[in-house]
Amino acid sequence: MNSALQWGIASLTMICLCMLSYFFADIQAALWLHALGKTWFYELFELITLFGDSLCYIAGGLLLYAIFRNKNQYRAYSGLFLFSTVAASGLTADLAKFIAGRARPNLYFTEHLQGFAFFQLEKAWTSFPSGHAATALSVAMLIGTLYPRWRISSLFAGFMVAFSRIFLAQHYISDVIAGSFLGMVSTVLLYNHYFKSKLDASEPIKI
Repeated sequence: MNSALQWGIASLTMICLCMLSYFFADIQAALWLHALGKTWFYELFELITLFGDSLCYIAGGLLLYAIFRNKNQYRAYSGLFLFSTVAASGLTADLAKFIAGRARPNLYFTEHLQGFAFFQLEKAWTSFPSGHAATALSVAMLIGTLYPRWRISSLFAGFMVAFSRIFLAQHYISDVIAGSFLGMVSTVLLYNHYFKSKLDASEPIKI
């Protein structure tokens, strides 16, 4: 199966899952989780969701590159890879949010507003896709790519961060599906088309 077909199938699957969630699960799940109130689970996921903030990864990636660019090329390219994938997924998510203009769950809870009002800058209308999910899954994929033995653990952590956005009623399920897919795609594309050759060429020789 060629690469274009694989990407086509993956994209179509993501779109179908988002549509199914939009029509059959988004509102129901949001209402159910909202009704649970602020239990200790809520407080736990408030901490977990912080790991979806892109700023620390962007700054950390740039710092790694600045420190090691003349000392250790592998680490420098790893830092640049981290910066690039988080920045790319984040900027793409922000553009999609602006274009889609989807109402966040809170608008449904307070005013029964849902759906899309295209080209919106207000935070209340920037639900689709989830930027935190995009960041979390881009970082998870990066860790799993550079350190294969940590792949399952990193992906689990990434999906927990993504799920936190649903649990905290900041996003709908479909928002998180799309954001997670965006994050993973950003990492895979950047790795295959640019960073793989750089990292392979600069990786320390194992004796």
